Amino acid sequence: MNKAKYIFKKILRFFDKIIIIPITKSFMWISKKLKLKGKSFEKLISKKGSLIIVSLAVSLAVFFFVDNKTIILLETSADVIYSQKVNAIYNEEAYVIEGLPETVDITLIGRKSDLYLAKQLPSYEVTVDLKSLKQGTHKVSLKYKGAIDTINYKLDPSVASITIYSKVSEVRSVNVDILNEDKLNTKLSISSVNLDSTDIIIKGAQYKLNEVAIVKALVDINSIPNIDVGTITLEDIPLIAYDQTGNVIDVEIVPSTVNADILVQSPKKTLPIKVVPVGTPAFGKAIKTIDTSVESVTVYGDQTILDNMSFVEVNVNIEGISEARKTTVTIEKPSGIRFISSNSTEIDITLDGEITKEFENIQLEYTNLSELYNAYAGSMEDQNVTVIVKGVSSVIETLDASTIKAYIDLKGYTQGTHEVEVKVEGSDLRLSYLPKVKKVSVILSSK
Repeated sequence: MNKAKYIFKKILRFFDKIIIIPITKSFMWISKKLKLKGKSFEKLISKKGSLIIVSLAVSLAVFFFVDNKTIILLETSADVIYSQKVNAIYNEEAYVIEGLPETVDITLIGRKSDLYLAKQLPSYEVTVDLKSLKQGTHKVSLKYKGAIDTINYKLDPSVASITIYSKVSEVRSVNVDILNEDKLNTKLSISSVNLDSTDIIIKGAQYKLNEVAIVKALVDINSIPNIDVGTITLEDIPLIAYDQTGNVIDVEIVPSTVNADILVQSPKKTLPIKVVPVGTPAFGKAIKTIDTSVESVTVYGDQTILDNMSFVEVNVNIEGISEARKTTVTIEKPSGIRFISSNSTEIDITLDGEITKEFENIQLEYTNLSELYNAYAGSMEDQNVTVIVKGVSSVIETLDASTIKAYIDLKGYTQGTHEVEVKVEGSDLRLSYLPKVKKVSVILSSK
């Protein structure tokens, strides 16, 4: 009854819009054009002859209109309903279905009047009943119950080849992946992300579960407004399963989301600037002083990186210079550092005449020695070395010999006697250090 009332109202509104309103407007227009007064027009219309003529005209107009519309409405036509959802009926806890289309297109064929009504009425779901099927591959027909029997409904696709698997489950650990971390304020860092559940269950066909290499909780920095120092609780973080090459694997994850407490900190550390001269001054010249306008900087980064830093290195080119120089150099951010308080510094270099001094009996050290061997000097002379230091007199005369390090690098050496290159370095970078003996003999023996 409700459908019939709805259709009847639609028909009345149709005739009112197409016939009654246009005729009324026509009479009003004629009245204005003829410039007839109200009473004169009423007198004309009230005459018997006038009424007959008007009635005949209206009847003919309605006849031709209805006849034309009737022909149109009786013509066969087609229309398409796109992307109708497919509803599969089966035990979702016990089985996994693959190969079933998510949506289908429905072509409606019939009279235009029926098509019009069919599109006004609510449509039913496209269904496929799989309750009686067991594991394996099957061909199934999709069904659709149309609203009007006189319409021919055709599904695309109408048949699907599906595979039914037993659903199995496994417990997996969740890893955290932080997205858009580079959008975070450079003075802030994510210190930890604590999930309310670190173990989840994945469900699906066994071969699908075998493909899952990792399950990640995707913490998106862009989804957190007004991030500041403190603990932020983020809810409904999506969980996604990936294979070993990073492709998403379509499995059921229970729960599908987790909550997390995100600890945001602002670790920082103030470090001295260490100026490192690169190159060699002109012949006979050496560095007397190196002064920098920025003596220390404050750096921001992960706490583990800050703990391993004791200075920030700045390189300055001194190749071939023969007189004092002032230059501005960029302070590069060390690896892992997100923010540095100063980006440049002015370095003032003065020079003086170069002298040479030898420092004897510098004990030789062994570095990168394998745990499998013991190292011994090949002779008494190979236990200590003499180091030649070049620089200006005022710097060399105050140099502490204990700051000079002489060593040989034994990485990759095995049992036996070897001639190894001597390397030296010192803490005062205004000076240059050279070993007097280029190589020494060392004996490696098994422990």
